[in-house]
Amino acid sequence: MIIPRETARRFTLGRQGLWPGRRWTGEDGTAEALRAVECVQMDPLNVVARSHDLALLSRVHDYRHEHLYNVMYRDRRFFDYGGNLRIFPMHELPYWRVTMRRNTRSPRWAKFASKNVSVIKAVRAELRARGPLGNRDFSGGKRVDSYRGRRDTSLALYFLWISGEVMLHRRDGFERLYELRKHIVPPELDYASSVKDCEAYFARKALAFRAPCRAKIWANWFSYFIGRGVDKAEAQRWLNRMIEGGETVGLTIDGEKETHYIPADELPSLEIITRGRFPEAWRPVDTSTRDEVTFLAPLETVTAYGRAKKMFDFDYVWQVYKPAGQRRWGYYTLPILYGGRLVARIDPKFERGAGILVINGFWLEDPMTGREPTFAAALSRGLLRLADFIDARSLDISRLKPAGLRNMIQLETKEYARMLKERPEAPKGRSDQ
Repeated sequence: MIIPRETARRFTLGRQGLWPGRRWTGEDGTAEALRAVECVQMDPLNVVARSHDLALLSRVHDYRHEHLYNVMYRDRRFFDYGGNLRIFPMHELPYWRVTMRRNTRSPRWAKFASKNVSVIKAVRAELRARGPLGNRDFSGGKRVDSYRGRRDTSLALYFLWISGEVMLHRRDGFERLYELRKHIVPPELDYASSVKDCEAYFARKALAFRAPCRAKIWANWFSYFIGRGVDKAEAQRWLNRMIEGGETVGLTIDGEKETHYIPADELPSLEIITRGRFPEAWRPVDTSTRDEVTFLAPLETVTAYGRAKKMFDFDYVWQVYKPAGQRRWGYYTLPILYGGRLVARIDPKFERGAGILVINGFWLEDPMTGREPTFAAALSRGLLRLADFIDARSLDISRLKPAGLRNMIQLETKEYARMLKERPEAPKGRSDQ
């Protein structure tokens, strides 16, 4: 099966809940979105909002910070795990227990465990006696040189978390408070699956997460999920097995040589998109991405780690960790989705003390887009949604160019800008997880 590149792009966006618009609402919608996209990467950096909050804001119509906090730490429907910290459904924990066991047997953590038996034992005892606890609750300890913690007690906590013996009870800001697993997990999910079931489950999950994807990309994520290396030959055997079992189909994207794979049950959606429509289940609950642009999170699945360039011909690299002189765009630059295309980049910052959402930079792919009144209106709605989400009291677009686009946005946002200025300050202690 050969599909146009435009179809592949819309399928990629739609499969991840980003096109043709937000299709979920509220707290339950947040949970639905998290399950549908397979996993969302978390990050502590909070320049305008945290990456995971931006990812959910782009999918859930009336998303608020507390929705994620509640589904994770109050209702225990999700948990976070892994070296690059991703959110997963709690029902997957039995499969992750296999991966957790493997992770602690890696050379690095096996060596740590063998050399720090007494520290791990002491931390475990403290958790039993007075948990939940965070790094700050442990005084003393030997200083260590690790970005996972500055003391051996912090590394011991992290090791127990990697092993699955402890899980996160909650976060205060972004600080972790750990608790023994038995106090977090529903009893019916507190077991480890077989290795066979674990690997079969994650073979399907890796495909659903990255579809459409090449065999190499699928193998990389499969390896990450199961906690062990997967070579090219084994990856192909798994794919062949899933194709023969009717779980997977291969397709060709116009202009590319390599086969891409998708879950077989996604074929009906792909065929609908090919006919220029979208599946009814994807119908937006409010605006479409044509009516209102979406600012994609810096760690967004469809654009991060080079995928924007490969799939959308859109050069995007998150540049926060690059020296200022090496940045091509701004510090916290985000891709802008308009319709089914990535059309621009924006560099926003929230000046919290003053309550101002400041646009430090804006870059169009095609200057003609900036002359479209429909784009100006869509960009205005996107900016206002972001301002509303972070409780901004004013919007500063004085640095946004071209001037003609800035003027159109000012007209579009004039009334709402007045309302923003009259908004009271956000109450202290507001959830910001």
